[in-house]
Amino acid sequence: MPIEHSDVLERFLRYVQIDTTSSEEHCDQVPSSKKQFDLANVLSKELESLGAANVRVSENAYVTARVAASKGCEHLPALGLIAHLDTTEVAPGAGVKPHIVTYTGGDLVCGEVDGHKIAMTPAKLPALNSLVGEDLVCTDGTTLLGADDKAGVAEIMALVARIAQNPELPHPALGICFCPDEEIGHGAELLDIEDFGCLYAYTVDGGPIGELEWECFNACEATVRFDGYSIHPGDAKDRMVNATNLFTRFHSMLPEVERPEHTAGYEGFYHIEGVSSTVDHATARYIVRDHSAGKFAQKIDRLHRIADFMNADLGEDRVHVEIEQQYRNMAEVVADYPQLIDAAKQAFEAAGVEADVIPIRGGTDGAQLSFRGLPCPNLSTGAYCCHGVNEFIPVSSLERMVDVLEQLVALFARS
Repeated sequence: MPIEHSDVLERFLRYVQIDTTSSEEHCDQVPSSKKQFDLANVLSKELESLGAANVRVSENAYVTARVAASKGCEHLPALGLIAHLDTTEVAPGAGVKPHIVTYTGGDLVCGEVDGHKIAMTPAKLPALNSLVGEDLVCTDGTTLLGADDKAGVAEIMALVARIAQNPELPHPALGICFCPDEEIGHGAELLDIEDFGCLYAYTVDGGPIGELEWECFNACEATVRFDGYSIHPGDAKDRMVNATNLFTRFHSMLPEVERPEHTAGYEGFYHIEGVSSTVDHATARYIVRDHSAGKFAQKIDRLHRIADFMNADLGEDRVHVEIEQQYRNMAEVVADYPQLIDAAKQAFEAAGVEADVIPIRGGTDGAQLSFRGLPCPNLSTGAYCCHGVNEFIPVSSLERMVDVLEQLVALFARS
């Protein structure tokens, strides 16, 4: 049972109805979508009403604030708690209509669209079998829910509210930060770490309750461009070069077993996010991931070698690979701070949750922050099936994560 009922559910239901979808198309600006300010401004006002100090919304939509230490803990280093404002653009994020379903077993039906039930089956998600009897927050099936990462936002805010109501709860000074554009890989770039003033931090941006992550992928985006030569198909023999065919040939040379749908755990992948093509020109966007730095480098090398092979075969350069590095495996940094992992494990245990230490099959703001000097493991939010219309979160997980955060900050009050 929760240590004390919080307002986390009410906050979460409000926050998810504020559209904060980030935009890869506008990734050269921060935030990539101005609507992220809508939630940023709501949170800043709420933080001020809860007595937080130094509440600011930057010109780039970073929300930062400071919660004063409890009595006797003023001398301790500040601890950061971080979540992100934006939701992914891979599924609709506007017009979210959250509702609560009491799950009784079988298919979890969140809604109906055009006469078709939007459902998740226990066969696809065995974890459903352990959630029978739980109240689950779902969407109506037309949008994602936005628990990634508005659950983390709500849980941190609910902790701040709990401390405001009970200032004697032990905690060091807390740095609170809500970042924009995490979903497109730019979330922590512009956070002023020195001004944030924390020695350590945790992101609250994971999945099912209990997840504790301090390893993530090495990551880059690969843009592959194919230059064709268009001519009337009736006069094309030995002359036309179809850029779409170049793309399909290139894609076929990447190992099928190294796609996301065929990998798990520490296995890396190539994931094609999108392709546009005509006879004249084609552009394919891939994300490349691997936990091993060596295997990651090999994956990038394979892209270049395929391009070189095709260009040599064509007798001219028509395939061009551009690599944009995104983040590195934060284990390189966080491994030197085992006390952060131990503290998180203890906090989960104290809240009655079994910690599940796993590698992130994705990224987190904590990766960038760790390499910028702020060691930053990642904690669960409680959510399932993120980035899709089947996304949901148990109400009990929302509550329990507030308890976990309370236990965590109490541990840092004993340092």
